[in-house]
Amino acid sequence: MASALETVRAAIEWLAASAVADLLAATLIVILGWYLGRLAVRVVGRSVARRFQRPSLTKTVLGAIRGVVMIGAVIAAARVLNFRGTEILLSVTVFSAVLGLVLAPIVGSVINGLFILADQPYEIGDMIELVDRGKQGYVEDITIRYTKIFTLENTFLVIPNANMRERDVINYSAEDTRSRLSLTLLVTYESDIEAARAIMERAARETAEVVEGGPDIRVGSARYPSAPVTYIKEFADHGVLLDLRYWVKEPYYMGRVESKLNERIWDELEGADVEIAYPHSHLVFDETSGTARVEIDRDGPHRSARGESDASD
Repeated sequence: MASALETVRAAIEWLAASAVADLLAATLIVILGWYLGRLAVRVVGRSVARRFQRPSLTKTVLGAIRGVVMIGAVIAAARVLNFRGTEILLSVTVFSAVLGLVLAPIVGSVINGLFILADQPYEIGDMIELVDRGKQGYVEDITIRYTKIFTLENTFLVIPNANMRERDVINYSAEDTRSRLSLTLLVTYESDIEAARAIMERAARETAEVVEGGPDIRVGSARYPSAPVTYIKEFADHGVLLDLRYWVKEPYYMGRVESKLNERIWDELEGADVEIAYPHSHLVFDETSGTARVEIDRDGPHRSARGESDASD
């Protein structure tokens, strides 16, 4: 009886020691897999970057390589711990079901992230604008789950890719960084219109951030003059509306460029035969207007006038 108990005790001790050894071996395999994943990224990183030439795709591919290596290491560790293939498959199935039921929004963001990486609406480093929020900023990072934007207000926006695909996004950095802006000026009908147009165009050309001229700029199948051009946009109620259209070299600091251009135009309007229009009201009295009686009070410290209008036949 004693020998049997000793045998059982020895077997238990051996199994415990074997389990600890297997656990240590599995842990070492996972650690080795993590290290090999990083090593693989270092080895193939430059080749992948040259192949895809897009930071977002490069980052995603390298992350996938590390993921594959880690999955292989986890499978090897599971075999060391005597997990059977059916158990692993069952675990993956249960995990997938939980993922589908509980983490559906994250799955949706991942799928939309893949579409964003494939469609290439923007890239890391691009300046974009969220039309619905009026926010401008630089794309800091693109993952398969979210897009991180560094705004011009020195804040971060982290937006799930599912929401990004539903938004209207303006990309100011796509292909050609030159962007066309416009500035309107309302001058009186008595002003020298040609002088006003010349002043606006000259002010734009003398602004360093504005394209002075050169070959026409192509946008799709259309071509636009690269030099600043002022058009007569409308004969408005209070004056002639002039529209200056010009191209900036970079889409950054557009507010600063517009301010500098306004300052130049304002300075050059001084002394010119050009007057900025604003609403005027002209009161016309004729034979149909009736008569007005005016009374002057000379007793008070200030003179005051009071008018009345009587309708005449």
